[in-house]
Amino acid sequence: MEADATYLDFAFAIDANGRTATTNDNEHVRDLIYQVLFTSPGERVNRPEFGCGLKQLVFAPASDALAAATQQLVHGALIRWLDPVVSVEKVAVEIREAALEVTVVYQRRDTGEVREDLFRLPIPAGPGV
Repeated sequence: MEADATYLDFAFAIDANGRTATTNDNEHVRDLIYQVLFTSPGERVNRPEFGCGLKQLVFAPASDALAAATQQLVHGALIRWLDPVVSVEKVAVEIREAALEVTVVYQRRDTGEVREDLFRLPIPAGPGV
C-alpha cells in the first residue's frame, strides 16, 4: 500500500460534500478485517468461501471451549484472507452488553506498525425479547 493512499470507505457511503466517502490506510485495513469477521461464508456470490461465520456463533451456548474455538476460527480466517496485509498476533472474542466483541492485535506488513482494534456487532433481539 502507498503511504498516502485513499480508499473507498466501508460501508459505502456519501460524504458531506456529496462524494463517495474515502478513508486512510489504517482505516482501510480495519475495514478489511471487519469484512472478514462479519461476512458469512456463502454471502458473497463470486467468493462463497470468504468470511469466517462469526455471526452464526452468537447464539451458540457460551463455554470456554466455544470461546477458544471461536478465537481459532477468527485467527485462521484472518490469516487465510489477509495474510499479505497483516500478521495477526492475538484474537480475543467476548459477548458483552448484547454485542459480540472481537479484539484483534495485528501488525501491518507494509509499515510494521502494531495495532489493536475492537470490532463490535450488536446481537439482534429474538422474538418475544
